[in-house]
Amino acid sequence: MAKFINPFTDIGFKRIFGQEFSKPLLLHFLNNLLVGEKEIVDLTFLDKEQPAIYSDDRSLIYDIYCKTTDGEHIIVEMQNNQQPYFKKRSIYYVSEAISRQGERGVDWRYDIKSVYLVAFLNFKIDDIGTKFRTDAVLMDRESKEVFSNDIRMIYLQLPYFDKQADECDNDFERWIYVLKNMEALNRMPFAAKDSVFAKIAQIADISALSKEERMKYDEGIRKYRDTICVMDYAVEKGRAEGEKQGRYKVARNLLAMGLPVESVIKATGLSKEDIKQLI
Repeated sequence: MAKFINPFTDIGFKRIFGQEFSKPLLLHFLNNLLVGEKEIVDLTFLDKEQPAIYSDDRSLIYDIYCKTTDGEHIIVEMQNNQQPYFKKRSIYYVSEAISRQGERGVDWRYDIKSVYLVAFLNFKIDDIGTKFRTDAVLMDRESKEVFSNDIRMIYLQLPYFDKQADECDNDFERWIYVLKNMEALNRMPFAAKDSVFAKIAQIADISALSKEERMKYDEGIRKYRDTICVMDYAVEKGRAEGEKQGRYKVARNLLAMGLPVESVIKATGLSKEDIKQLI
């Protein structure tokens, strides 16, 4: 039986990243995500009582208002999804976060706050790339210089992160290791050396959930697993269809060379009915 919650369910993601008592964890994570670039000193959820959520049965998004050491303000959208059209949807959410800042009246001078999206992907997205972390910014196509820092989208594809606990070199990698493996852990690694991970162990402990939270969590787990099964089925179906189309192509070539139907059937594994469709 799992000791820690699955952070990719709505309940698990909200508990770790979306509540007032977990703000120190979120602050620690974001500063390790942006280490060497910016330091966030304060953050608030846009709705202090309940983080702003756009949800369907497969997504959860939080708007977080952050202040940096140099006085910058950025809105971070923490997004957790298992769904198709992910890249287009994430671009939509960033655009929406920018447009919401618009004010009526002639005095407003488009003083928008930067919007960063941090997207956790517990699956692979073909049109994002084949690496763990992808940072997308607006840049000049020829010079490669950054055109604007007001939009940034950071995609974290966890399937491409393959380090073990003792191979993690910094706190950001330790965070990712814990998130990726949390549901299978019997104890929280790094907790003895870092109070942040001890806090994660406390917050993510399944036994700490109330009865109502546990019921919602169990329902979330079922939805999460159903979604994974649907995605896996779609991948396998697509692969099988691709393989069959490949056999059709071989069969057409063999028939064009004059091989008898029976020989083509043996060579490709297609049925006689399949071959008849090609003749």
